[in-house]
Amino acid sequence: MRYLITGRNGQLAKAFVRRLESSSADYLAPDESRCDITNAAYIRDTVGSSRPDVIINCAAYNLVDRAEQEQGAAFAVNAEGPRILAEAAEEQGALLVHFGSDYVFDGTKENGLYREADATNPLNEYGRSKLAGERAVQEILPDRSLVFRLSWVFGEGKQNFIVKLLQWSSTQDYLRVACDEVSVPTWTETVVEATLKALEQGVTGLYHLTNSGYCSRFEWARAILRQKGVDKFVRPVSMDMFNLPAKRPKFSAMSNHVIIDRLNISLPSWEEAVERFLREERSS
Repeated sequence: MRYLITGRNGQLAKAFVRRLESSSADYLAPDESRCDITNAAYIRDTVGSSRPDVIINCAAYNLVDRAEQEQGAAFAVNAEGPRILAEAAEEQGALLVHFGSDYVFDGTKENGLYREADATNPLNEYGRSKLAGERAVQEILPDRSLVFRLSWVFGEGKQNFIVKLLQWSSTQDYLRVACDEVSVPTWTETVVEATLKALEQGVTGLYHLTNSGYCSRFEWARAILRQKGVDKFVRPVSMDMFNLPAKRPKFSAMSNHVIIDRLNISLPSWEEAVERFLREERSS
């Protein structure tokens, strides 16, 4: 099995690279400065020359608020890029793994966690671009794609809530964190483990892939600071207080039961995942 990984500088791609290196797998992960997934000619040439069996697309435009003004950039990376990769994968006969977002939902579901068949209705440009991307992949590769919707991803890197929270705690006397924004913190290692198992078993289709359980941003922040031994007052507030450019769904927690049953695995709780991540970070 040969893998081509895009978005190498991101936290999810780094996790895939670490795992594939540790297992001596055959993979190619070009630096993002060269691997522009919006460049159709480059992608076609790269896929044609490397001849991967699996393309794992970790490239994404994740600046949720900036996307409100930079719709073109967001759609280029999150929608047009996946379409280009899907076309290249189709030509090569490769399988494409693509990662979506819980922000395809509007947060108004009143009965339980979001499931794969629930209606989508993104509230912001980022969510719309991610929805367009997953649809393009499924349309071009209905039988040779694996789409995982993720939420609140954290891992090795600087662009996640854990890093930002710890930065805030080092410069502010007290913190304000939203208590009415609810989803599922998801560790990159959980994503890698489940993705590789799905590939081993020949699974295709669209699934929700998260750690188990759900929480508010406030609850997540309290758990992080407690495990880091940081004594800081955290005030629960409404996310409306922050007046962010992009509207977020207040409840976008997704059920991971379908992929758990499909792979016959268990996925750790978000609390366990956060604890393990912080423990491994301290020991590294």
